[in-house]
Amino acid sequence: MKAIAKDEPAKAGPDYSKDFETLERMEWAFSKGDIDFFRIVLDGRPSLLLRIHAVCMLADMKDERAVPALCETLKQDPSPLVRHEVAFALGQLEFKSAVPALLDAMGNDESVLVRHESAVALGSIGEETARSGLILRLQDPDEDVRLSAEVALADLDFLKRLKTRTSRG
Repeated sequence: MKAIAKDEPAKAGPDYSKDFETLERMEWAFSKGDIDFFRIVLDGRPSLLLRIHAVCMLADMKDERAVPALCETLKQDPSPLVRHEVAFALGQLEFKSAVPALLDAMGNDESVLVRHESAVALGSIGEETARSGLILRLQDPDEDVRLSAEVALADLDFLKRLKTRTSRG
């Protein structure tokens, strides 16, 4: 191991000042409900941590205006972790406007995690129009995706029975 000479400067770690600056601006945008700022952050592809944090903050807004930005991130982000987080967030938000993007991700994403989470999200949303896409995923090459599609279909069946029962009574 090489000793550091007294006249050699110590190597500094990574500079996270830009991340902290962006994080502060994200907190401000969150407090103002500025969804467009988060779209700019996600489009700029900062660090993985900031992108995941941006997705979580958008979901915490509980505002359907965030769905287009989240759906674009689901389709375009290079990280399967970020795309997985988006699918999870869309399922938690339960806005039906997310169904087309989730169906696309469930059927076409290369990541098993994203396909699985998209199926789970579709079950949470409970939109009947997702049924045919979920049935197709029963043939997915990955067992976890098949099982998630099966559970989501059971959710749709349950909601259908519940709706029938409550409309009669």
